[in-house]
Amino acid sequence: MTLRGTNQEFGRPYNRRIVLETIRLSAPIARAEIAQKVGLTVQTVSTITRELELQGFVRSAKEPRKGRGHPPATLTLNPEGGFAIGLHVTPLGIEAALINLAGDVIARRGSPGAPSDPDAAFARCGALVAEIRALRPTGRMLGIGMAMPGPVGVETMSFVGPTTLEGWREVRIAERLEAATGLPAFVGVDLAAAALGARLYGAGRAFRDFYYLYFGVGLGGTMVQDGVVLRGARGNAGEIGHIPAVPGGDLCPCGNRGCLERYLSLDALDRRLKADDPTADLATAVAGGAPAVAAWVEEVAPLLRAAVVTIENLFDPETILIGGLAPDALLARLVAAAAPLPHSIAEHGGRAAERLTPTGEGQDAVLRGAAALAVSGVLSPRFGLLFAGEEERVERDPIMAGANKPEVAA
Repeated sequence: MTLRGTNQEFGRPYNRRIVLETIRLSAPIARAEIAQKVGLTVQTVSTITRELELQGFVRSAKEPRKGRGHPPATLTLNPEGGFAIGLHVTPLGIEAALINLAGDVIARRGSPGAPSDPDAAFARCGALVAEIRALRPTGRMLGIGMAMPGPVGVETMSFVGPTTLEGWREVRIAERLEAATGLPAFVGVDLAAAALGARLYGAGRAFRDFYYLYFGVGLGGTMVQDGVVLRGARGNAGEIGHIPAVPGGDLCPCGNRGCLERYLSLDALDRRLKADDPTADLATAVAGGAPAVAAWVEEVAPLLRAAVVTIENLFDPETILIGGLAPDALLARLVAAAAPLPHSIAEHGGRAAERLTPTGEGQDAVLRGAAALAVSGVLSPRFGLLFAGEEERVERDPIMAGANKPEVAA
C-alpha cells in the first residue's frame, strides 16, 4: 500500500494519519525519510511530528553517531500514547484485552459461556470494556475492535452450526458495539484479525508473505501478501475449513459433506472426545495427554498435510503460521504429526523458514488483531477524511483532540 499525503489545508487529519501510519510501519524513521515516502514537504512533516510528540503519540531519539556530523533524530511510536480494546466473541465465550500501540497485552478479562443472545452479549461486552478501561483511566482510548467467527453474509454458512454465533443474524454489530462502549467500533472475521495481529505484533513480523492457518472452534486461514491481509470481495476470504476434504464424509452445517473443519478443528476434537466420554473436557484432555487426543492427532494428520500442500501450491507463502484458540501444546503435536510434509512448490532452494510453524501466541494473536482493527481503522487516512474540513469536525477526531494548533498548516 502506498501512503501519500496532501498539502491542502482540509487534509490535516488525513496527513496526520499518513505520517503516523508511516511511523508505525517503518519505525525508527527520520523526518526526511517520512517526507520522501509520503510526498509532503519536510517542513509539513516536522510540524505534524512535533504535534504528535506533544500529544504523546510518538517519541524522538538521536541515533548513535557512526561518522562525521550529527545523525538525524528518528521517530518511533510511544507504546503508551494510545490504547485500543480487542474483543473476541466465539461460541465458547467473550474475551477482552487492553492493548497499547506496541501491541502489548496490558490486561485481559473473560466471560465464559456461549453468547447466543445478542442483547445479553453486548451487555457483557460493555461490562468487560468498562472494567478494562478502568485500568488506564486517563489513557487515550482510540477504539474497540471485535473479532468474530465467519463467514459473514452467506445464507448457508453464517450464524449456523457450532462454529458460529447462532442467533446473531441481522444484528448490526458495529452499531451495537459502539452504543454499548461509547468507542469507535470495528468488526472483522477472527481468522483475518489473527493474521493482522501476527503481522503487526507477532510471529508474522518476520515475513512479508505468509499464510495464517487459524485453528479455532472451526478452521480457517488467510494469506498476508506484501504485509496486507487479503480479505476477499466481501471479507470472507480464507474459509478453508469448508473445502470438501473427505468425499461422502460427515454432514457439515453448511449443507456439504466432508468439510475439512468437521475433522480438523477444536469442535472436531471435542466431538471425538465426547464420543468416548460425554463428560470429557477438551483442555483437561489436551493438558493431560489423554490417549484419545493422541489418537485423534494421528487420524487428522493426513488431512493437515493435504491442507498445507493445497495452501502452498495456491499461495506460495514464505511459511504457514498455525495459531488460534487451540492450546500451543496441541498445535505443536499436530505439526510434528504432519511431518514429513508432501512435495509442493514450497520445496525451493534457499528456503529460510520452516514450511509449517506454530506461532506460540495463543488467543493473544486474535485479541491483538481485534484491537489492531480499531487502531488501523481510527488511524487510517480514509477515517481521517471523515473529519476533514470544518473546525468543529476536526475537534471530534480522536487523534486531533487536544492538539496544539500550529502556525503552519499541516
